[in-house]
Amino acid sequence: MGFLGADYLLETAAARSLYDDIADLPIVDPHNHADVAEIVENDGWNDIWEVEGATDHYVWALMRNHGVSEAKITGDATNREKWDALAAVFPEFAGNPTYEWVHLDLKRRFGIEQTISSETADEIWAETATQLEADDKRPHALLEEMNVDVLCSTDDPTSQLEYHERAVDEVPGVDVLPTWRADRALAVDGDEWPTFVDELADATGIDTGDLDGYREALWETHDYFADHGCVASDLGIREPVSRPVEETRARELYRDALAGDDLADREATDLQAFLLEFVGELNAEKGWTTQFHVGPVRNYREEIYDALGPASGADISTQHVDVTDNLRYFLNTFDGEFETVLYVLDPTHYPSIATLARVFPTVSVGAAWWFNDSPHGIESQLEYAGTIDTLSSHAGMVSDSRKLLSYGSRFEMFRRSLANVVGAQVERGQLPMDVARELVAHVAYDRPMELYGF
Repeated sequence: MGFLGADYLLETAAARSLYDDIADLPIVDPHNHADVAEIVENDGWNDIWEVEGATDHYVWALMRNHGVSEAKITGDATNREKWDALAAVFPEFAGNPTYEWVHLDLKRRFGIEQTISSETADEIWAETATQLEADDKRPHALLEEMNVDVLCSTDDPTSQLEYHERAVDEVPGVDVLPTWRADRALAVDGDEWPTFVDELADATGIDTGDLDGYREALWETHDYFADHGCVASDLGIREPVSRPVEETRARELYRDALAGDDLADREATDLQAFLLEFVGELNAEKGWTTQFHVGPVRNYREEIYDALGPASGADISTQHVDVTDNLRYFLNTFDGEFETVLYVLDPTHYPSIATLARVFPTVSVGAAWWFNDSPHGIESQLEYAGTIDTLSSHAGMVSDSRKLLSYGSRFEMFRRSLANVVGAQVERGQLPMDVARELVAHVAYDRPMELYGF
């Protein structure tokens, strides 16, 4: 089997046949970190570092771990110097999915067969630079080439969505939709929460000096997002908390938090629980799919956070998250009112979310997320979740990507892994081929279309 060849990840004849069925289905990507301005403006990129390294925290973390200085990752080195530094250590990434993703990008989008190394860095740099000058390597053409039908960006409630407005007319053939990301709205114990409260007031023109104004302003942004095609909210949080909280207590806690008082743990989680229930009410009103990304410990490596701020590749996972008790009140309060998708960062939480999906028809296991987004992680999650709930109920793939070219690569990896899992079941006599064909097509395309109401 050649590197990234026709049989890449496909270990049986059944898997190869199933992958052929789904390889060319349109991409529906309900969660990514698309730069919508980059897509709309369609200017393209100048070099391969801009394409593959400039925004990719996976690449940054691996480069750091293999001795590359920060100057040649996020610092003031030239893009050519950064590419050369990446190429020098890239062979050491073998076995990590980043090694496969980037090579898939080169092979599928640029037709480049060489593997990345110091010896090939010059040639790859020159060849990609030439190709990136062409119109068919700009965002619009690449989205068409990758057959992307729908992509949902990740957007703060205060976002004005001007580029989403432009995308309706200026990005052909693709629905570019926003997602209402409520992280900052619920981070009442964080240093940046007062800033968010002020920004929310500025964005809506509503006085957020008390809880009533805060809720009204959030509601207005929720409506604004709906007017721009939004069909989902998202909450990325280490540990969600839901429980009944009296409104009078929430008012007092909001006042104290806004005054700069340090809330005790119970006080902070009470206010978060109250606000989470409010988010649920907003989502129920519109029937939005509700996504939870659970488990990241943000900014764990302090040196990186202090130098570069959040979202810089300094996050880790933890097992110390209680998914079931913390979501019990929320899931029962909104049972059947909207679809909920659960993503967990630590795979030891798969039994919890799989059993939640088993007992709540409107709860789904989300894609293997972040550190688990690899052939091993995808296949083990699909195999396990499918035996507790059903594979047909899986939420399907999301790219979670900040790089446009990776949409194709990450969906290819998922679809090949899906075909391999189901193909093995066919070969073992666990299901007939005709059922397998319907199943992989459903998970690869039909399921996310239905789940999010696209």
